Amino acid sequence: MEAITIKSFYKEVFGNECTELNYFFDEKNNADIGHFNVFDIAGMYANCKGKIQMPYNRRTYYKISLIKGKNRAEYADKVVDIKDYAILFATPKVPYTYFPQDDKQGGHFCVFTQDFLARTKTGFLIDELPIFKPGGDFVFQINAAQSKEFEATFNKMHNEITSDYPFKYDLLRNYVIELIHLGQKLKPVAASGHSINAATRIATLFIELLERQFPIENTTQSIRLRTAKDFADRLQVHTNHLNKVLKDTTGKTTTEIISSRMAEEAKILLKQTTWNITEIAYGLGFEEVAHFSNFFKKQTDYSPLHFRESLFESYK
Repeated sequence: MEAITIKSFYKEVFGNECTELNYFFDEKNNADIGHFNVFDIAGMYANCKGKIQMPYNRRTYYKISLIKGKNRAEYADKVVDIKDYAILFATPKVPYTYFPQDDKQGGHFCVFTQDFLARTKTGFLIDELPIFKPGGDFVFQINAAQSKEFEATFNKMHNEITSDYPFKYDLLRNYVIELIHLGQKLKPVAASGHSINAATRIATLFIELLERQFPIENTTQSIRLRTAKDFADRLQVHTNHLNKVLKDTTGKTTTEIISSRMAEEAKILLKQTTWNITEIAYGLGFEEVAHFSNFFKKQTDYSPLHFRESLFESYK
């Protein structure tokens, strides 16, 4: 899957007319921009038109947010209402949505890639940390004093990212690690409960996860989520619950939806590329060509080769 840039992601979130965004992406201030950046939320609200909200972070980026104001975070079948101060640790492995509930917003957030922290000499493995493990809560309630402690670190980030210090990104990595350790000492906010549209939200997030694996654009790309359990684990719900939600909302089982989308992509690749069957099978996550052939024939009544040959015949 091709990773979008941080610049493209935030242009999608804030819009092209945001003058504050243009400042942050000024070339002289953004060496190594693809790996780390830090933002002031109040500044974004003051300089960007329209209501800001954070959709699911696509594919590669981690985000740590110091939140001041009334907000709501939704993930899996949980809803967390934030009234005053909170710190949020978002990983691309857990789909979520984040909605400000009013215009009185403040705080800071930083975004970074896994590679940004992988450069540390200590071999920092971010996905092994409790705070970023799928299945755990990642919104933490804090008081005013704790908020000031987190804010002090964010302020150091703001000062450092605009400095001329040649090793500033090494220092910024240390600040990120400092935020992570401060967060791991906190207790998570209790979920507000199940909202009436929890099933719809789970179904929507499932479709997002499924579709973001496509299109398959080159022969080195291979999808990673192929089974109902893969998706349930990522969404932090039980496989049976995911299946029931999808059956109730779409009339199809989880496996039926996944199989249908994979078969659709297989047809596109067979029709529009010159890749061989082995390459297409790999792209769709099959380790054995025979398994892919059996899957495709079950879905279409054709073998992959027969399907491609029939297309060529139709063009004659």
